[in-house]
Amino acid sequence: MLPHKAHKLLSMKSFLTHLTRNIIFGLLLIVFALFIGMWGYHHFEHMSWVDAYVNASMILSGMGPVSPLVTTGGKIFAGTYALFSGLAFIAIIALVFAPIVHRFFHRIHLSMN
Repeated sequence: MLPHKAHKLLSMKSFLTHLTRNIIFGLLLIVFALFIGMWGYHHFEHMSWVDAYVNASMILSGMGPVSPLVTTGGKIFAGTYALFSGLAFIAIIALVFAPIVHRFFHRIHLSMN
């Protein structure tokens, strides 16, 4: 939990602990999202696990697929996975940067009082 604006600023150690926890959780979400993509490409497009990894990681990073899609199920999955990846990216960035932004605004609030 982030401290309320009426509370004093977290110590640097507590802040770094909170930030590290959010980064680890963000990395776990990335691994989970990557696994979903790998499974989908492997299942719907019958790609090898390595090719599925490349395609899933490229979509997850916003670069686009590497291999052409040939099945209807694969195309539907790729479109859905691309939408999911965009939302996952925004959520992970928000999760990682929330403690930093909160600390910034908390410090401003405390300096105004």
